[in-house]
Amino acid sequence: MLLIIGFIIAFIIVAIFARRGAATRGCRWREDRTGDKGSLRKYRCMACGAEAFTASEGPPVTCKAQGRPPAL
Repeated sequence: MLLIIGFIIAFIIVAIFARRGAATRGCRWREDRTGDKGSLRKYRCMACGAEAFTASEGPPVTCKAQGRPPAL
């Protein structure tokens, strides 16, 4: 019984870590310091071309390409 509970807990932990960062999995953010605006840092996604500004440390946590019109 203890072995089964251990497997369930291990499965849950693996599922949580596998899901972490799924919103930006396809995005490869690169910082573009030439476009910074004050304390906002500009980032550009090398995969889809989306641009985003963040005030927090590090790249955006969600993909910004959703809802954009397709490029012609």
